[in-house]
Amino acid sequence: MSPETHFFVGLAELEEKLGLSFRDKSLLLRALTHRSSLNESDYLFTDNERLEFLGDAVIDLVVAELLYQRFPEQREGPLTAMRAALVRRETLAYFAQQLDLGRFLRLGRGEEDSGGRQRAAILCATFEALCGAIYLDQGITVIERFLLPLLDPELMQMRRGQLRKDAKSWLQEWAQAELNATPYYVTTGSTGPDHARTFHVEARVRDRVLGVGQGYSKQKAAQAAAEAALQAAGRPVAADPPEEREELPTPAPGAATTNGDT
Repeated sequence: MSPETHFFVGLAELEEKLGLSFRDKSLLLRALTHRSSLNESDYLFTDNERLEFLGDAVIDLVVAELLYQRFPEQREGPLTAMRAALVRRETLAYFAQQLDLGRFLRLGRGEEDSGGRQRAAILCATFEALCGAIYLDQGITVIERFLLPLLDPELMQMRRGQLRKDAKSWLQEWAQAELNATPYYVTTGSTGPDHARTFHVEARVRDRVLGVGQGYSKQKAAQAAAEAALQAAGRPVAADPPEEREELPTPAPGAATTNGDT
């Protein structure tokens, strides 16, 4: 079996797991292609970063509409907090783990050897890219139906007042315990056009740079910097860390679950 054929056999297995059949199989292949693999393959030409950018926006839209429908009495502040919890890196990486996306990734040898298939940053980016690919291939209704079974258990956790900790929270706990200091974040620059800007952020303690990250928003870049700092300290963030307690609103009785089709 040629490598090309092997890749598409893998895609068929993933499609079955996802319960979807892509019209354009190349979109799914691209969503699974990390940039580290491009220099080591004669038949992979495009990585998943553009699809990641699109998927990030699509997930934000679906989650915002879901919360708007489920919590009709809530104001912007609580809704924003819930959306942030649902779209944070750790939550999306957890979704990727549930779908076993790491097994289907196209990685370079260096990333493979360093545990890239289990790394939260890579899993999150792959999940976002997959959502971008589904949206392009099949539209917003299908992506809503795909996301809802993953989001619903997280909403149930919120109703019980439970949220997953993010990398910034873990870094703050570690830095205060080990360094007796609180980390802070400095935006060092940005690249790309205005509509697709990538921000660069450093996590620092007492002017010492602990980690560097980048993302499509300053918040995501800061989370990436915190995760890099934890990796450097030998304290990697699990995709599904222990829960913390935080009170969040309960959905109104009989609130709509989706808008229309789902």
